[in-house]
Amino acid sequence: MNSAVLNRSDYAIIAPLFNRTKANILTSTQLPWQALQPDSQRYQSVFSQLANNECDDVLAEVQPRLLSALDMLQQQQGSFPLLLIRSQENQEYMAQISAAAERYTPPAETLFGGDYLIKENRITLLPATDASAPFTAQGGVHYAEWFEPEQLFGCLRQYRDTLTLEPGLLHQANGGTLILSVRTLLSQPLMWMRLKTAILQQQLAWTSQDERQPLPVHIPPMPLDLRLILCGERDALAEFQEMEPEYHELAIYSEFEENLQILDEEEMTAWCHWIRTLAAEAGLPEPQTDFWPLLINEGVRYTGEQDTLPLCPRWLLRQLRETASGSEVIDRASYQDALDARSWREGYLAERMRDEILQEQIRIETDGEVVGQINGLSVIEFPGHPRAWGDPSRITCVVHPGDGEFMDIERKAELGGNIHAKGMMIMQAYLTAELELDQQLPFSASVVFEQSYSEVDGDSASLAELCVMISALAEQPINQQIAVTGSVDQFGNVQPVGGLNEKIEGFFDVCQQRELTGKQGVIIPASNQRHLSLHSEVVAAVERGEFHIWAIDQIDEALPLLCGMAWRSENEQDDCLLHKIQERIALFNQPEPRERPLLLRWLNWF
Repeated sequence: MNSAVLNRSDYAIIAPLFNRTKANILTSTQLPWQALQPDSQRYQSVFSQLANNECDDVLAEVQPRLLSALDMLQQQQGSFPLLLIRSQENQEYMAQISAAAERYTPPAETLFGGDYLIKENRITLLPATDASAPFTAQGGVHYAEWFEPEQLFGCLRQYRDTLTLEPGLLHQANGGTLILSVRTLLSQPLMWMRLKTAILQQQLAWTSQDERQPLPVHIPPMPLDLRLILCGERDALAEFQEMEPEYHELAIYSEFEENLQILDEEEMTAWCHWIRTLAAEAGLPEPQTDFWPLLINEGVRYTGEQDTLPLCPRWLLRQLRETASGSEVIDRASYQDALDARSWREGYLAERMRDEILQEQIRIETDGEVVGQINGLSVIEFPGHPRAWGDPSRITCVVHPGDGEFMDIERKAELGGNIHAKGMMIMQAYLTAELELDQQLPFSASVVFEQSYSEVDGDSASLAELCVMISALAEQPINQQIAVTGSVDQFGNVQPVGGLNEKIEGFFDVCQQRELTGKQGVIIPASNQRHLSLHSEVVAAVERGEFHIWAIDQIDEALPLLCGMAWRSENEQDDCLLHKIQERIALFNQPEPRERPLLLRWLNWF
């Protein structure tokens, strides 16, 4: 048909074809169940051959930047050899950094420090001749997560007329490398000043523990040769930079990498060997072949990326230890039992909030259609609770004659954050541009998170808020069996959001408790697909066709799913949401007919 304009009879002929095309478009955005978890099947050969495929240097595969910095520190010449490492400040991390530093520490051939001879009230420093002497050191690598001044610098103890000197960490690490926590030093600035002075002067002086009293005797300072490594999170390193900008600028910098990007079998092999090494060092059993896919799923939930797996020794050791605590082997079944037990222990708050929905104390619709109401998805992070969980939120919009204001009730009530307010402004800009109005919109709208009594922030609900606003303006109902998450820009592009797995699982749990209908599902940004690692129950439901997940790039793709109608149509005779809104605006702007005189209205009766 060449005509650009279709009449009603023509539309009746092609309507079935149009509907089939629309159905194909909607189906194309639906994700298969295989896309809901990372694809670990392609690495099955790696898992089965781990025992036969030993890695020569695991640490070099997973922490190359760290090793390069440690090598450079050993070669550094100067009065203040300093390495700053971005890492967590705990036992697991420092033990790994210490083990890495030891490979660059030269063999102990020289004695450092000396020995103190105490005779009556006189203390003399003797040359280092005996390696077993308390103040004689042979270098090496030492670390401490927390320490007090006497533990770091040593101390003088006096009992009656007897004097005793106790060595500190600096004496033990003399000639070698000392690894310390930045946060501990920042909490006691005077301790840092004394440490800095000792390294600069290359000698360790003794001071009184009581600043108000001097030492009872003179103690000769100890010669000091030391390399210093400070470990801390980014905020702690930023504080150190502010306090010591000169030394921060001169220091070597590196990071203990938290994640490893997996792109091929070689990188997957290195990751698996890293975990096997951690298990062996902790005295835990060898992980079995079927353990790895489930660990990968949990690892993706931890990192948030399907092609990125965690290297964090603390997190990995927790998975291994909890698995081994209830079983003699580390396999899929024992790990799943450990995950289920942990989820049950930590699930009290999430279950109570879910009960509020199921008992209809919090109103969430999962069937039917409603104008101006949509199911948004949010993540709840409760202070003191170990994990976040997803919960659906009912978002409503009311439209009434007005001056075109889009009112954010959360903002008006001072419960909305700045980012949420920014999202509302973006939505208003998009609608204004799409409607192409010559004058001000004759309607005002108010949007709110119903039954929300705490602060709302973030833009992850802006897609849902825009859809519910369009529904209210067009007076077109929204399918309550579908929940929505995602942010939008001024051009209607759908952008990624965080907490995706928890959000989907939160809505799925409510639908499952109320019985799955096969029409329920969640709309997510297509760019979030790489972050999916859903629980097996959700994946199985999608595989059976009882639940659906749609991934979209534009708001135009969400509206047909939610409202059963396209956002725009080039044919003026076709129903679409944009035309409905424009017709409603035109109808509202029509002048009201003048009331005819009573006599003329009386004549009309005849």
